[in-house]
Amino acid sequence: MRQIFLDTETTGLSAENGDRIIEIGCVELLGRKLTGSNKHFYLNPERDSHEDALKVHGISNEFLRDKPKFAAIADELLAYLQGAEVIIHNAPFDISFLNKELELIGREPITRSIAKVTDSLMMAKELFPGKRNSLDALCDRLDVDNSGRTLHGALLDAELLADVYINLTRGQNSLVMEEGSSSQEGGSTVLIDLRQFDLPLLCANEQELAAHEVLLADIDKSSKGKTVWRALADA
Repeated sequence: MRQIFLDTETTGLSAENGDRIIEIGCVELLGRKLTGSNKHFYLNPERDSHEDALKVHGISNEFLRDKPKFAAIADELLAYLQGAEVIIHNAPFDISFLNKELELIGREPITRSIAKVTDSLMMAKELFPGKRNSLDALCDRLDVDNSGRTLHGALLDAELLADVYINLTRGQNSLVMEEGSSSQEGGSTVLIDLRQFDLPLLCANEQELAAHEVLLADIDKSSKGKTVWRALADA
């Protein structure tokens, strides 16, 4: 499945209170490899950014005056995202803004066009409970170079998120083997770097996918419909 890492910049923090999207950045990953097939849009939000938001993204109101409105790029964006798994850091925030933009032009929610939404922030919280899990913090923890990030930018943040995700899900990248018996003198340890090999990507078969869906349904039933994936699917 195609994976798209998506980030937005906005005029403020609340889509319901009238804030709008000013920038969208998307980066494509296929078979855990970046394809270079990215999307990037600046948008005219038809309103000014809040002062605090300007300090975060640094995109001036004047710069956005002649940019296209969301309606003009909606078809291109939806076609690009069609059928993909979309990975977003703090997904409910970006999804709420995308859904509001689509609602304003009479279109269905974004979840109708894509296969699934994955929240990388939730993934990070499960792996690193009790720690800071902002994108900057994860870059530091996972050795992702973010030295070029002085302000937030949607495309740059989507690219950083792709690198963070790859490192977050890379699993084992080395293999330690003992040569000779552990009780035998002169035994040695060999470290094999698995990153030098082009390891195959093994996809789940139909039986495994069906078993996975049954497991998710059982968890959803046990939580009385309060699972994260249900909340995202209904967003």
